[in-house]
Amino acid sequence: MLFNKFAYPLSLATFFVTIISQAAAYDPLDPTGNITIKWDVMSWTPDGYVAVVTMTNFQMYRHITSPGWKLGWVWAKKEVIWSMVGAQATDQGDCSKFKGNIPHCCMRNPTVVDLLPGVPYNQQIANCCKGGVVASWGQDPSAAVSSFQLSVGRAGTSNKTVTLPKNFTLLGPGLGYTCSQAKTVPSSVFITADGRRKTQALMTWNVTCTYSQILASRYPTCCVSMSSFYNSTITPCPTCSCGCQSRNQCISSDSEIRTVVAMNASTSQQTNMVRCTNHMCPIRVHWHVKLNYKEYWRVKMTITNFNHQKNYTQWTLVAQHPNLNNITQVFSFDYKPLIPYQSTNDTGMFYGLKYYNDILMESGPDGNVQSELILQKDMNAFTFKQGWAFPRKIYFNGDECMMPPPDAYPYLPNSANSDLIASSAMASFLLLVLLVFW
Repeated sequence: MLFNKFAYPLSLATFFVTIISQAAAYDPLDPTGNITIKWDVMSWTPDGYVAVVTMTNFQMYRHITSPGWKLGWVWAKKEVIWSMVGAQATDQGDCSKFKGNIPHCCMRNPTVVDLLPGVPYNQQIANCCKGGVVASWGQDPSAAVSSFQLSVGRAGTSNKTVTLPKNFTLLGPGLGYTCSQAKTVPSSVFITADGRRKTQALMTWNVTCTYSQILASRYPTCCVSMSSFYNSTITPCPTCSCGCQSRNQCISSDSEIRTVVAMNASTSQQTNMVRCTNHMCPIRVHWHVKLNYKEYWRVKMTITNFNHQKNYTQWTLVAQHPNLNNITQVFSFDYKPLIPYQSTNDTGMFYGLKYYNDILMESGPDGNVQSELILQKDMNAFTFKQGWAFPRKIYFNGDECMMPPPDAYPYLPNSANSDLIASSAMASFLLLVLLVFW
């Protein structure tokens, strides 16, 4: 037997790529989070079937924002989509072989998008028509579902003759999902509106899509800066936290913003409109250790949007800190502890109050949201030394933010004592003033 000297290196390379991609997709703060696509065959037709496709976002803090999801797949045979309700294919394809009744889509690899709100009622089904926006399960389970109906032709007309589509993709700006192959599962059971009767799908298959930040973006999309009342130094985001590849395209002045907006309007193209900064991130999270009390301590969090063309709707922020298990009060944000799969409850999700600050506006005077937290001290662990008061990790909209190196954290002066720290409200105020103009 001849030995191919290239076979082993290629196999080894493939193995490591697979391992790395799987590791990147694993989220220790949400290890079971995924988007599950369920395909329920509801009835047979003369040349195929009618199915309801339901996309459920089981991720605790990662959602799909505007302009929404794009779902794609490859047909196993020569199937066509005769019609759709609640969604539409982006490309009809070549349907020239059909006379009279023309299919909605003849593409072998169709791409489907959600309809926009406000479409006529006869084009809607339940959980459709939200422009592809899907909330996270932890924030709003009722809005974490998106559905559409399609009639498939030139397909099998029984459980034994239907062939499952393959190579599913979940696409969209910032969406880094890898989808499994479709797998037949026990048929879904439905309850009628009056709750008195059960019905069952004729056939059901599932596809599971998992998120990878590496696939979504080559660089981080947010960074963290820090300050404290006991040290006048402000620790900025690391330089080029989000990569500096777009530094030549960033916005540095108000006049430049107006020029770019006018250019976008005339060309119908979107140009990068992130404000020029050392970190070059569209989002910065600032964690300020504000005050120290006898049994409590206080933190201020500020999220600033440096993107001049994007609002962040239904944003989420996840923080990991050992004292979050004793959080007492949260101002201006909603808060939900993420029940961990670790031994301690040290992770929580923050998000805006509905109709108040659940939309983080584009860069400008209103381009920030902020909250303060009061945490009860764990006297066995609490300290201001060695950066203990700062978060271990911060995620914004599900992406992990770039943190400063630990040796750059604001340090506690050697001469500091608890009485001095407790009476430092004025120092905290002055530092916040500096932060506003920074």
